[in-house]
Amino acid sequence: MSGAILVEAVLFDLDGTLADTAPDLIAAVNHVVEGLGRDAVPEARLRPLVSQGGVALLRAAMPDWDPADGVLLRKFLDRYRAHVCVHSCLYPGVADLLDRIEVAGKGWGIVTNKPAWLTQPLLEALGLAARAGCVVSGDTLAVRKPDPAPILHACRALGVRAGHAAMVGDDARDIEAARNA
Repeated sequence: MSGAILVEAVLFDLDGTLADTAPDLIAAVNHVVEGLGRDAVPEARLRPLVSQGGVALLRAAMPDWDPADGVLLRKFLDRYRAHVCVHSCLYPGVADLLDRIEVAGKGWGIVTNKPAWLTQPLLEALGLAARAGCVVSGDTLAVRKPDPAPILHACRALGVRAGHAAMVGDDARDIEAARNA
């Protein structure tokens, strides 16, 4: 077929793409919120924001919160780290998909904006740490998605050209980073 591109590797976002991490992230947000004497925020209100990170979750839970207040963000992150994979799990079919990619002799990796100190324990708990051909966390480089550098870095780590890798994600930043790469 003329013009077809051979995909040699697949890159995945983590939160909201490979794994449903919403329950643990939302629990950490509500731990902070309830610690301030406020009502817990319904999952339905926060779930759509999980891929946007902790600051977005805290802003949605507490519209009056000033992100310059690092104390609440630190409380959220500490609570999440301590409970990083209580209810988080791979989405249905993901384990089988990764098996098929591996059986086909293709590489796969993870490109996430989540910092490594949160990414690694989550991947260990999910059984993905030893399987991923590469993991590019939000603090691996000086820039994060939507900058294309994390995807280009992952491609180099997997030994493939960017034009021969597919990026799978659930956020506009994933799409923009992939297009720019």
